[in-house]
Amino acid sequence: VILGMGGSAIGGDIVRRLALAESKLPVWVHRDYGLPAFVDESTLVIVSSYSGDTEETLSAFTESLRTPARKLVITSGGKLKHLAENEGIPAFVVDYQAPPRAAFPHNFVPLVGIFQKLGLLGDKSADLQETLDILNKLSRDLIETRSLASNPAKQLAAKLWGHVAVIYGAEMLSEVAQRWKAQFNENSKAWAFFESFPELNHNAVAGYEFPLEAKEGIFVLLLRSSSFRPRSLLRYEATAKLLSKAGIAYEFAEARGESALAQVMSLVLLGDYSSFYLAMLNEVDPTSIDAINFIKQYLAQSVVPSNLDFLNRPKTK
Repeated sequence: VILGMGGSAIGGDIVRRLALAESKLPVWVHRDYGLPAFVDESTLVIVSSYSGDTEETLSAFTESLRTPARKLVITSGGKLKHLAENEGIPAFVVDYQAPPRAAFPHNFVPLVGIFQKLGLLGDKSADLQETLDILNKLSRDLIETRSLASNPAKQLAAKLWGHVAVIYGAEMLSEVAQRWKAQFNENSKAWAFFESFPELNHNAVAGYEFPLEAKEGIFVLLLRSSSFRPRSLLRYEATAKLLSKAGIAYEFAEARGESALAQVMSLVLLGDYSSFYLAMLNEVDPTSIDAINFIKQYLAQSVVPSNLDFLNRPKTK
């Protein structure tokens, strides 16, 4: 069970997806207060909070302390690091200063390593090397000094400007679609939503008709991999035909690389850069999260009790 929220949870989502193809054990990503009832002595609870102060994750971690489950922490500090030290729980401490969403690799790669050690994933050394090679090459195409004419991320941001982004993904790219959605929300301060194949073919496609006024404001991004199942690729084709028929703008974003890891990370990088350039077009600071901070402050001022109140009590001598 991986506990986390937002940018600290997406690494768990992607590792869970990779493990689906290899692991005989279930992996659950818990984005909420409390703890699933099935957690017991046979469960490993991995607690992921970059800041170490995420309310929901701390709540779930506190609940886990009442169980015989084994525990492991990934954090850069905060209350979570302090609690782990007090409870004698091993912690992987991230030494990197950035917003949680920008620290994604520092959360994701340790999880891959942990899953390898546990036998839930095979040796990913070759896949990691391929991923590094592809990201190094791709980043040269996406950097700010590259002109619009030769920069795929700038081109994508220009098309999205003034539109609501709806991101579609299948198989291992479903979680990447979720990452794109969150990056457009947080970095670009823009409305964005995501859907997953094949589920979206059972509901979302029926909603392309109304309201008529919304069609011009929607832009659908279809994250695609040539290694998808043939039936998944066929669903992409059919969905694109429906989008065209409905008069809704769309574009495919193709994954690069051979391994699932490289393909996932190549599109994560493209989405991250695109959200940055869309922030520039929207004339907003991609690092600020005023709305999220408002929620945190509002909750902090509430008199509604939580299981974390003991963390704020003054120490007694």
